[in-house]
Amino acid sequence: MVGLFLALLASYIVGSVPFGFITGRLLGVDVRRRGSGNVGATNVLRLMGPTAAVPVLLLDAAKGVAAVYLGRTLATGVDPAWAGTLAGMAAIIGHNWSVFLGFKGGKGVATSAGAALMLIPRHVLLGLVVFVAVVAVTRYVSLGSLLGAVATAIYVLVAPAAAAHKVLGVAAALFILVRHRSNIRRLLAGQESRLGQRAGPRS
Repeated sequence: MVGLFLALLASYIVGSVPFGFITGRLLGVDVRRRGSGNVGATNVLRLMGPTAAVPVLLLDAAKGVAAVYLGRTLATGVDPAWAGTLAGMAAIIGHNWSVFLGFKGGKGVATSAGAALMLIPRHVLLGLVVFVAVVAVTRYVSLGSLLGAVATAIYVLVAPAAAAHKVLGVAAALFILVRHRSNIRRLLAGQESRLGQRAGPRS
């Protein structure tokens, strides 16, 4: 159990590293005070363009990958499926509620995808296809993220998968839904920003 505790603690800390915030600071932008105020890759894209956003996206996804590896490596004696799942969820929680940002953070899409790619690659591939299709048609990244997460959760529930992996798929989707509450309100009101729109200071 000590190994599992260390894995969860390390995964939370890894997940808490706010790459979007750090990138913004390096470029002289506080992403928390501009655009949506989110520290994820989408807000970085709107504020600073793809050159800044792509590394943030990849690094945020890498946090999920690293967490699953930490879980499987450190939590000896624990079912690897559960060790990877719990560590992946710890990283997602760290990203969403970062200790380095006063327990505020991003929305967990990229970090969830990174963990899911390690644990349920076939299932998350469907979510990725849904995400790309929705964004291509609507240019709403938030809507693509929401529907991609829901599609992944449904697929992992109905298709063969370990119980731990089903928990990950559903929990990650619920986290994403909760963290996108404001986006859902803006989508319903027709006020959500589309991909390609530039952002300015928060109103």
